[in-house]
Amino acid sequence: MALPIAQPMMSAADRLASVRGDIAAAAKLAGRDPAGVELVAVSKSRASDEIEALIAAGQQEFGESRVQEALTKWPPLLAAHPDVRLHCIGRLQSNKAAEAVKLFETIHSVDRLSLLDALVREAEKARCTPRVYVQVNIGEEEQKGGCAIGEVGKLVDAVRRSPLPLAGLMAIPPLDVEPSPYFALLAQIARRHDVEGLSIGMSGDFKEAVMLGATAVRVGTALFED
Repeated sequence: MALPIAQPMMSAADRLASVRGDIAAAAKLAGRDPAGVELVAVSKSRASDEIEALIAAGQQEFGESRVQEALTKWPPLLAAHPDVRLHCIGRLQSNKAAEAVKLFETIHSVDRLSLLDALVREAEKARCTPRVYVQVNIGEEEQKGGCAIGEVGKLVDAVRRSPLPLAGLMAIPPLDVEPSPYFALLAQIARRHDVEGLSIGMSGDFKEAVMLGATAVRVGTALFED
């Protein structure tokens, strides 16, 4: 009985090229410019050598979920690669605001006024202006972060009054359901509030997200070898 032929492992450069190709194809199907979609490589729980391989392949945007984990590995990486930009994509506690504004250039998880106030205060002290996304609890799930749909306007207006640039809206659809209706709903909410940026889509659904207007996709598994 013949043994199955082992498939060669894809390199970091191959995986990055594949994801970028999928983004470009989805954007073109939607009549969009692929350059309008920012690819954020989700590097939480990934070792520095894995991250270095993607940087060497040309990836510059990376996302981390926890401030403490990011602090353990990213300062030397950022020092070695000053063109790399770090995104906070996880729930953020107000008491981590001081560290967050110094480490992250973009924060995707602003979901309450108290957090925004803490970020503004610490950003002024640090003399930096990270971009922020307003996170929306698009599936109205109790266990997830994000502001209620009815509170989006109030929080968007507060960001616009602040010195921090508004990057857009972010959401994570419920698990194990078709995500496209949630992406479409977030796009509708964004239009209602005259917001252009949409941080939606992960490894399993980023192509659908791009076709429905994503300007940033957060991709982990598809970019890193398990």
